[in-house]
Amino acid sequence: MKLSIIVPAHNEEDNIGSLIDKIGLILKIDFELLVVNDHSSDSTTRIVLEKAKLFNNLRLIENKSDAGFGNTLRTGFANASGDFILPLMADLCDDLDTISIMYEEINKGYDVVCGSRYIKGGARIGGSNLKGILSSLAGWSAYYLLGISTHDIANAFKMYRKKVIDSIDIEAKGFEISMELPLKAYYAGFKITEVPTVWRERKKGKSSFRMFNLVPNYLKIYLWAIKKRLLKLK
Repeated sequence: MKLSIIVPAHNEEDNIGSLIDKIGLILKIDFELLVVNDHSSDSTTRIVLEKAKLFNNLRLIENKSDAGFGNTLRTGFANASGDFILPLMADLCDDLDTISIMYEEINKGYDVVCGSRYIKGGARIGGSNLKGILSSLAGWSAYYLLGISTHDIANAFKMYRKKVIDSIDIEAKGFEISMELPLKAYYAGFKITEVPTVWRERKKGKSSFRMFNLVPNYLKIYLWAIKKRLLKLK
């Protein structure tokens, strides 16, 4: 079963080459690597094209819609040919060793496998304490109040069956897509599980993630999920 790894990349010249090399060394499964360039103004495109000469499973795709994490992922989804799909951050924050564990779990019959920083064996290392607290609260509240089988709903590092992605009407344009996908999959009846993973703050480059600018969008999808939960309990 083939895995499509989708890497949204906006001005990631400091990280993208290392990420491509590390994935090639670590993964021993059948996969394609789609780097989706999100209107970069640095050398990201050039670096990926050079790497594509060395890795025949690597493709560069341009996000021709409006800039943004959600739109970039959607471009990647539209071009993915694998049975499974995994969004992966370009900044080396995600633990690549977790990918093989996710792959094993999804082959057991799960539809979504979530990488979780907030269960035994997982960790969040570095970064803003406030962001950590907010993402942890979101995860635990989703687990206990909504009943979804992950303690880390906000983490983008999740593996999906392609049929799950294809079945969802995706509305998000930004980072809130990381909550929208698993929540809509959950209420559509797909089978979800989680595995521990370690997240590390980026060492190079600048993040485009702006927590407080995105709070309204996160709240919108969260309130939608609460409404669905209440209707389900009736």
